[in-house]
Amino acid sequence: MARICLFGEPLLELAGTRAGVVLGPATLGVAGDTLNTAVYLARLGHEVNYITALGTDTYSDALIEQLEAEGVSTGNIAQHPSRVPGLYAIRTDENGERYFTYWRDQSAARDFFSLPDAGEKFASAMDGDLFYFSGISLAILSTDHRSLLLNIARQCTSRGVRVAFDGNYRPYGWQSREAARDCLNAVGGIADVVLPTSEDDDKLFGDAPPIEHARRWKALGVDTVIVKNGPDGAWVLSGSNDPTHVPVDEVIQPIDTTGAGDSFNAACLSGLLEGQSPADAAAHGNRLAGQVIQHRGALIPR
Repeated sequence: MARICLFGEPLLELAGTRAGVVLGPATLGVAGDTLNTAVYLARLGHEVNYITALGTDTYSDALIEQLEAEGVSTGNIAQHPSRVPGLYAIRTDENGERYFTYWRDQSAARDFFSLPDAGEKFASAMDGDLFYFSGISLAILSTDHRSLLLNIARQCTSRGVRVAFDGNYRPYGWQSREAARDCLNAVGGIADVVLPTSEDDDKLFGDAPPIEHARRWKALGVDTVIVKNGPDGAWVLSGSNDPTHVPVDEVIQPIDTTGAGDSFNAACLSGLLEGQSPADAAAHGNRLAGQVIQHRGALIPR
């Protein structure tokens, strides 16, 4: 069992019950990219600590209860006196592709580093086996607070804690594409493992084959790069080894692709922490993602 700390933004999730329908019945659950990964890591048997901020409202309390029910430690969730969880709605088309609408301006996580106990909440990250965050974790923060998060990642590295990162580029929150590129390039000089999605890197760095995105991250100093490429599987570039393509076992028509990349990351990181080769870990990620896309919403039933 590995000890893993994650930082990011928890969200309330409105998931429709039918493809192509905007208004109508929906379920209210919890999600968020790093939260999804935290839950799947806990389900895979790891000791998971989620670092973030929530409010003092009923929905924040319910979100914490849900995390605890999943076996995720919530002791390092700060309470913001006036903010609440963010909210997003998922709309899926007939092919299972998802589209998001967000209401996040009052998200407590965005103001995490303004809270007096923010520094204390990260102490556990320095004693774990892995620290994980994402491009969204950075995008929600102010420029100064992004620097604080990057410094925490550097401190983890200096203390022998592995750092993993998912680029997860979404324009929301970034002042510009250039600002996002600069920040993610800085992460490349810190992280041990990077798990980008080819489509996201196309949007941020320009269209290129997945292996070229992997080579760009590798040139920044990342040891292991695993580029997710949807039904085409993943491309692995690790150490001094040649690139490896890891195909999916079976191409599945998705019901909802929400959380596919987050679950892939959890299974892949779990494999790496258990000593699997990067290619075997990526295959583990493919299999879990294949299960997730057959259900609606980011978190499938246990």
